[in-house]
Amino acid sequence: MNFNQSFSVLFVLKKSKMNKQGLAPIWTRITVGGQRAEFSTGKQIFPKHWDTDSNLALPNSSDARSINDFLTLAKADILKHYNILLSTREHVSAEDVKNCYKGNKEIKKTFLQLFDQYLQHLSEKKEIEDISEGRYKRFQILRGKCINFLKHKIKKSDILLEETKLSFIAEFQHYLRTVEKIGHNTAMKYAKDLKQVMKYAVTLEYVVVSPFTNFKCSYKNVKRDFLDQEELKRMYEKDLFIERLMEVRDCYIFSCYTGYAYGDAEELSPDDVTIGIDGNKWIIRDRQKTDNMENIPLLPIPLKIIEKYKNHPYCKINNRLLPMNSNQRYNGYLKEIADLCGIKKKLTTHTARHTFATTVLLLNDVPMETTMELLGHSDIRTTQIYGKIVQKKVSNDMCKLKDKLALGVI
Repeated sequence: MNFNQSFSVLFVLKKSKMNKQGLAPIWTRITVGGQRAEFSTGKQIFPKHWDTDSNLALPNSSDARSINDFLTLAKADILKHYNILLSTREHVSAEDVKNCYKGNKEIKKTFLQLFDQYLQHLSEKKEIEDISEGRYKRFQILRGKCINFLKHKIKKSDILLEETKLSFIAEFQHYLRTVEKIGHNTAMKYAKDLKQVMKYAVTLEYVVVSPFTNFKCSYKNVKRDFLDQEELKRMYEKDLFIERLMEVRDCYIFSCYTGYAYGDAEELSPDDVTIGIDGNKWIIRDRQKTDNMENIPLLPIPLKIIEKYKNHPYCKINNRLLPMNSNQRYNGYLKEIADLCGIKKKLTTHTARHTFATTVLLLNDVPMETTMELLGHSDIRTTQIYGKIVQKKVSNDMCKLKDKLALGVI
């Protein structure tokens, strides 16, 4: 596209086409890069009532206001069509703008126009709580990454929807990995969401079939750190004399015994604690990420933590169960706590959930199906990932046992 090409819209009087009543037609003249395209506005005026300097009707003439209002709106509309064409084409002619404005050529949907329409669709779903705020924000972030990708790779601010090919999503994923330095699995998740946007285009019949269908989102197995029983006990019993660290430690331990991810734990309120079918206290609520019910019976340690903070100023003012910091601060303080406890693992808010799945549940012989229910998973294959971690630990422990037996230690 050429942002430097000249563009103008003028309204001129065609005196050579004056009718018998002495009225001359007003014509539109579009000039792009020195080339002209003209057409009639459908309006007429007496030549003495026309101002050739402003290219508008003289204020004191009859119908001046209605004619000038029409011409002003027409000029703005022509400029809008020009900008649409300019964002999607390498070259725009005056004739292109004329045809686009007059409807002789259909204004084709662009990629970002589709994306904005999809965001509006998601916003409406968010209002009726069909999706979470977090899910909506994820697509807002994705739109920004798409804009950056278009500028960086394609050198355009937008492209026509029909121009999006399989190579678009492949190059987008590559851009996320190499330019934005995003991890493989995170980049794949963004690509998966981008496929969802294009499926929406199919639903609205903007395209017959999604060009992204054949792009396969593959994920790498990642190491899932979690605390073993000794580390969990050491952290829980550690005397911490700094209030901010003690609060983060307690919130982290709470998640280790409930499986709540940061976003869900942060949203918990006293109203979520209720009496379960067994007569004991449970937390019953929807999980943000999946909207699945995540009903957790409260074990003694998280019950003690809830009791400890029930009168905490932050919890009382915000009607929250725990005094949760921002995610960034939370993870920063966890590093300090890990150092104080002599834990070498890199702890994040999500390692608490992994600890719950492995150390608290599966290593204590809680069945896979029950673990799936407690974690709020919709697919047991997701839960089985933790099962593989446990199997690997069992294998490592057995190897150590074999070494000890071979050395005669046991």
